[in-house]
Amino acid sequence: MAAEIRAIRNWFLDMDGTVYLGNELIPGARAFIEEVRAGGGRAIFLTNNSSRSPRDYAEKLGRLGIETPEEDVFTSGDAAALMLARRFGRGARGYVLGTPSLEDLLRREGFALVGENADPQFVLLGFDQTLTYEKLRIACDYLFAGVPFFATHPDRVCPTERGFIPDAGAMLALFRTATGAEAEIAGKPERMMAEAAFARYGIAPEETAMVGDRLSTDIAFANRSGLTAVLVLSGETSAADYAAQRDVRADYIFDSVNELRRAVFGPRGQERGEGPCF
Repeated sequence: MAAEIRAIRNWFLDMDGTVYLGNELIPGARAFIEEVRAGGGRAIFLTNNSSRSPRDYAEKLGRLGIETPEEDVFTSGDAAALMLARRFGRGARGYVLGTPSLEDLLRREGFALVGENADPQFVLLGFDQTLTYEKLRIACDYLFAGVPFFATHPDRVCPTERGFIPDAGAMLALFRTATGAEAEIAGKPERMMAEAAFARYGIAPEETAMVGDRLSTDIAFANRSGLTAVLVLSGETSAADYAAQRDVRADYIFDSVNELRRAVFGPRGQERGEGPCF
């Protein structure tokens, strides 16, 4: 049974489409996070976007007016590093399709990143905004050879202030079509990401909510992990999309985090100048 919305102490917050769109803060996001913290609660940013490191996200949130310690950001890259460490041990060799930030994260976790004509123990796909045909070709060579395939997350698109752009799930479809390989997923909606986050932050699912804009990741993740599921309609999912499916259940639905703020804290305060901040 879902927790009563005002009783939630810990908030897992998706970022893209939930807290901001591209470089534009969603109205009410800063006020909500400030009120959670003021009441002794925890706001933890849990994102499938593996193109940036926790430090990158903390810095971006700071530029948008939400001061956040790096340790309060948990990405699908973090979850993937844990999955690979459990499977192969730190120091394992991998071919990675990802941004420099994801590569740096993996190196800090002890993995050796290799290029072409090597002997990788795994291929890892992230949200690679530096993707090239050469990277695709090398990865396909390894997958055809039977190297185990992993991905940070399955999101098909990433919402921005200009609309949607291709994300890791779209890239996974390319590899599936080309090689037949299916990747093991580290991030949302997989329960492993929740277990890792519970262990890192020392919190329990019954007092925690997942707030996000995607049915197939955020809400499915909440359902699988015993979290209260809060859907916001400020990103990928519309009310019609939710009504048209029966696969996942949202315990609460709001137009945006601003309406969630009002439901949890009432009409206290003003919007505090929420909006784009560069």
